[in-house]
Amino acid sequence: MSTVPETRTLPVPEGLEGERVDAALARMLGFSRTKAAELAAAGKVRLDGAEVGKSERVMSGSWLEVEMPAPAAPPAIEAEPVEGMEIVHDDPELVVVDKPVGVAAHPSPGWSGPTVIGGLAAAGYRIATSGAAERQGIVHRLDVGTSGLMVVAKSEPAYAHLKQQFRERTVDKRYHALVQGHPDPLSGTIDAPVGRHPQHDWKWAVTADGKPSVTHYDLIEAFRGSSLLDIKLETGRTHQIRVHMSAHRHPCVGDLTYGADPTLAKRLRLTRQWLHAVRLGFTHPGGGQWVEYASRYPEDLRTSLERLRAESA
Repeated sequence: MSTVPETRTLPVPEGLEGERVDAALARMLGFSRTKAAELAAAGKVRLDGAEVGKSERVMSGSWLEVEMPAPAAPPAIEAEPVEGMEIVHDDPELVVVDKPVGVAAHPSPGWSGPTVIGGLAAAGYRIATSGAAERQGIVHRLDVGTSGLMVVAKSEPAYAHLKQQFRERTVDKRYHALVQGHPDPLSGTIDAPVGRHPQHDWKWAVTADGKPSVTHYDLIEAFRGSSLLDIKLETGRTHQIRVHMSAHRHPCVGDLTYGADPTLAKRLRLTRQWLHAVRLGFTHPGGGQWVEYASRYPEDLRTSLERLRAESA
């Protein structure tokens, strides 16, 4: 990976006439205004050759020059056993794992904890080399705070085949989520674009310029003040379920990042969002047959449901 900073030169389109530099850059480059403002403050932004601050106004037909920081080198993959990670299925083409909470799919900047990739390496698995260096074989991900099923490619053809299925949305991804309140209607579809949060790089939000995102949900069980939902993803955006349910005013219980009430999680002794990938179905790249795998709730999620049922009895 190159460690040389990249300079981008961009013409200001008519639609951004009169916008502030930070707002225009955020729209043109697809990142947050905060990051754009930081670049301007560091003297990395020029308008028609002259250095500008974040609050300067741009004119259509002008040229913005931005010196982008060099990308960080990908973290190394370290073989490290992952406590509680189960192998649900293993064959020459792929491995299906049941990921515990507190484990990332792959290494990333700022994450020093266990990873699925590291756990598989420690167990002696050889996976596909396709994909970015730090996420080889990974065709989809789960949040660190979400548990459940993931498939990892072991062969190059399997990687390509599985990635295509995810792109074409033919994979059956099912989750169960405990959310605050009772959705109205009790079964429905949330169709709202998801993109980077306009103020916080580390969060996502429903935004007008986000990527198309569709979530289907059905009620499984209702409790006092909360509902257990079966959720099917049509798309697979980062934090999609969490963002959609929060925007729908029913955040996942325990998901403090997206507005959940901390008192409910505390009462249920829950230290993470109540979200679990319960089922994964896809066409097997080795033989073309449809395969499905299922996962049971981890102990913390089972216990919280037992407490709710006891309260509702």
